[in-house]
Amino acid sequence: MHALQIEPAEPNDHDWCARLMASSEPWITLQRDLDGCRKVLSRPGTELFVARGQHSLNLGFILLAPHGLAGSPYIASIAVSPDTQGQSVGSQLMQFTERRFHDRSHLFLLVSSFNSRAQNFYRRHGYEQVGELKEYIVSGHSELIFHKRLA
Repeated sequence: MHALQIEPAEPNDHDWCARLMASSEPWITLQRDLDGCRKVLSRPGTELFVARGQHSLNLGFILLAPHGLAGSPYIASIAVSPDTQGQSVGSQLMQFTERRFHDRSHLFLLVSSFNSRAQNFYRRHGYEQVGELKEYIVSGHSELIFHKRLA
């Protein structure tokens, strides 16, 4: 896949992002419905960016909290359209985030214990598990705290 255009979401992007979240994992298992996804995407203190391909087609998004965890940047959510998974969209969104916060020391995210595919993705990008929040969102599953030192 060619380089994407990653830019701040426009108001009409929010519903597309919410529908992508609500129709995919881990949000299905986390019992996050469409309204819940809309609320997450409009949470104060977050910035939503959309990856666009040819003809301005939305391919994915990343939701960032610049001061999300102990004052460090936090990746609140990332999703890629099912028909473009495996084409580096997620990797380019992660690289965009790391460039955006290049002057900060740390970057954090949470990943669900049942989401081994995402855990492997983050590990390939240099993140390591540093903690666990047991049964944080849904019973029987943990949210794993992942960290990457940037500077």
